[in-house]
Amino acid sequence: MAGAIQDYGLIGDLHTAGLVGRDGSLDWLCLPRFDSPACFAALLGDEDNGRWLLAPASGGNCTRRRYRGDTLVLESTWEADSGTVRVLDLMPPRGEAADVVRIVEGVTGRVAMRTELTLRFDYGHVVPWVRHLDGEFAAVAGPDAVWLRTPVTLEGRDRATHAEFEVTAGDSVPFVLTYAASHLHRPGPVDAAQALAGTESFWTEWMEHCTYDGEWGDAVRRSLLTLKALTYAPTGGIVAAVTTSLPEELGGSRNWDYRYCWLRDATFTLQALVGTGYVREARAWREWLLRAVAGDPADLQIMYALDGARRIPEYELPWLSGYAGSSPVRAGNAAAGQFQLDVWGEVLDGLHYSRRSGLTPTEDTWSLQTALLEFLEGNWDAPDNSLWEVRGARRHFVHSKVMAWAGLDRAVQAVERFDLDGPVDRWRQLRQEIHDDVCARGYDADRGTFTQFYGSAGVDAALLLLPRVGFLPPSDPRIVGTVEAVQRDLDRDGVLLRYHPDADGGVDGLTGHENPFLACSFWLADALSLIGRRQEARQLFERLLDLRSDLGLLSEEYDTRAGRQVGNTPQAFSHVGLVNTARQLAGSDRRTR
Repeated sequence: MAGAIQDYGLIGDLHTAGLVGRDGSLDWLCLPRFDSPACFAALLGDEDNGRWLLAPASGGNCTRRRYRGDTLVLESTWEADSGTVRVLDLMPPRGEAADVVRIVEGVTGRVAMRTELTLRFDYGHVVPWVRHLDGEFAAVAGPDAVWLRTPVTLEGRDRATHAEFEVTAGDSVPFVLTYAASHLHRPGPVDAAQALAGTESFWTEWMEHCTYDGEWGDAVRRSLLTLKALTYAPTGGIVAAVTTSLPEELGGSRNWDYRYCWLRDATFTLQALVGTGYVREARAWREWLLRAVAGDPADLQIMYALDGARRIPEYELPWLSGYAGSSPVRAGNAAAGQFQLDVWGEVLDGLHYSRRSGLTPTEDTWSLQTALLEFLEGNWDAPDNSLWEVRGARRHFVHSKVMAWAGLDRAVQAVERFDLDGPVDRWRQLRQEIHDDVCARGYDADRGTFTQFYGSAGVDAALLLLPRVGFLPPSDPRIVGTVEAVQRDLDRDGVLLRYHPDADGGVDGLTGHENPFLACSFWLADALSLIGRRQEARQLFERLLDLRSDLGLLSEEYDTRAGRQVGNTPQAFSHVGLVNTARQLAGSDRRTR
């Protein structure tokens, strides 16, 4: 049975990542890249779906764990009756192949250890052919091959590989698992001690570029490290999360695949990276964005694969029972085919922010933007599925209209502030038309708030972004009323829901309920700060920091009633929210307009 979501620590090599549980089990690992079929999939079912346990033979959870400084080297310590032992887990920066390094270190006394490696490919569906070659464990299944090197004697039984051994104070016992395509030669061996030193140096040197010096520095640095770990180095794309199908509601069906790159994350991510000194990463993300959206603006998608590919077919994996019995387990995401109007505005806003922040424009960037604007001009008044990817009827969502306004606004500014060429009078006129339409049809004067969509009886946490994108000043009574209405209507135990799924007769076409969405609560802290309620904003922000795991990680949502994280993890949107809210409260943030 998989542990609680907050019990998992993240390791990665900027190509892929794995999750290590508090009990010493590596339960989730995608090789050779984030969105490839999993090698270990126990997180989504029982142990036979693939896992790698490395822990004291007496069992139990580690008594202390941490990341070593500002790195992605995970250190777990067990204190047993007979002594103390620690396990280091890491993935060194990608060299010839993908490697997972686990090092057992004896601290005091003598501790009996055990390891159990259950290798399964294709999300736990395929059992590999296992052999011992030249003193190494080797496994192959179709296109995939894995080797395990260790001085410990391994034996096979019950379709798994086992070993028992002891460590005494001063001992260091390495395990190196290496992946490669099965048709290629076996990659060269990796020395565990050298891999540890190189991994620590890589992350420490990367963190030296951080320019953030405000309050909550430890939390900001850990979130930046997490965002970097979610980066696919070959393309610069940043995945929304490492996992698929971790449920928004335990036992429910709101289980989606987040191992892709969402366009709407662009502006938020650029703000976080540029605002903390990571211009190189921001430029790589911007370049990924430009490549992904190139082509016919009418074909713009809300998400793309790591390499910018468009086809992300959604299908179910029926042999997996799902995390805590939450089914179905899905791979791919059908929401890629939805019409979400706000994405055009998000892309234009992100490229405007890049220009304003001094990132050197690439060739034909403005031509791409004018093509996106042409589509926006002809389609801004169409209903859509909203940023929340509702699978019910399309509506005229207020946030979507506001982002269409933002796209036109950034185009006007491009002409006025950066001397680019475009039909600025037409854009100004349309910008005002959209603004008037939203204020007339998306605002409920009786309730004193903007609504989720035109004519809606509900509100939406995305409305908190209206002042941030400059649609109205934070002091405008309509903004103040909206912030208060969202806070009042969507609050659950001090954090925010995205919206009420059952409002207006059921907005999203799905059954069940969901839990508070962590990014929305960061947006509330931002909005409270903007309208002058800074002390309340700080209190909320610090409450959100308390919801992080002991390793400083955040998933997508938080179940306040059960006191646990839920949803895919670690969630980029949550960590971007943490960084940007910290910057705003510390006085280093700048509005996107």
